[in-house]
Amino acid sequence: MDQVERVREFNRYYTARLGVLSDHYLGGRRPLSEARVLFEIGSGADVRDLRGRLGLDSGYLSRLLRTLTRQGLVEVRPHPSDGRVRTVVLTSSGARERADLDARARSSVSSLLGALSSGERERLIEAQDVIRRLLRLGAVTISSVPDDDPAARACLQQYAEELASRFPSGYDPSVGLVPPGSLDGTFLLAREGSAAVGCVCWERMPAPGVAEIRHLWVGASARGLGLGRRLLAELEADAVAHGISRLRLGTHSSLTEAISLYRHSGYEEIPPYGEVVYNELNFEKVLAVGVR
Repeated sequence: MDQVERVREFNRYYTARLGVLSDHYLGGRRPLSEARVLFEIGSGADVRDLRGRLGLDSGYLSRLLRTLTRQGLVEVRPHPSDGRVRTVVLTSSGARERADLDARARSSVSSLLGALSSGERERLIEAQDVIRRLLRLGAVTISSVPDDDPAARACLQQYAEELASRFPSGYDPSVGLVPPGSLDGTFLLAREGSAAVGCVCWERMPAPGVAEIRHLWVGASARGLGLGRRLLAELEADAVAHGISRLRLGTHSSLTEAISLYRHSGYEEIPPYGEVVYNELNFEKVLAVGVR
């Protein structure tokens, strides 16, 4: 069985095991879609944010909310400070049903775990964490954008703020950051959904076929996914496609995670180059033979 079929088979097993296809999810009165909306509303939600969290199109979510409204479980209201924004809250009946669904869900999962030993439960939870991490990583998109793109500059601002807090002597973005519109190379931006969660760029150096890696950064919300490794790999592929055969970089000794990533990715330490005060360690990697 190939990888695609193995994932499909697991999905079929898991959805059947949890009973998510039933019109009476968890033995209640409604299907999973309505039950999930009740759960996500919680103490109140912006309809637009609710749609984003659930990944539903506006028409389908509107139909679900109308059904729940007719049943007296939710109320949709204008936002008190912005009439263009709709919010949704649970009624007292909706709150009671949500609590009942939550209790049923806990009971169902407790039953699933109950037949397993303590060690088996730990293995299951660890495997679940790995699945979630890899699925999140696979959902991140990486694309090239102009270095003066607003999302790119927002990432660089967060990058600079983090370095300022980690470097003993602080960090001056006017010295360290690529000025907007000046990059001779490629700026890669990583997004999870609509949120920018990471970046990196390469910039040509005077020597033919040589470029410098700059500003590799992953936001706190996306750390632990392996996104830094993926950004670096995509940057290398893009650099080769543009005729770059050798990449260099400088980094600060306090950035131990980045140093480990570079070493494990085949970068070797070299003597200092350039005059950037923050570059206490310098690395290089040969990517390809030949320069276009």
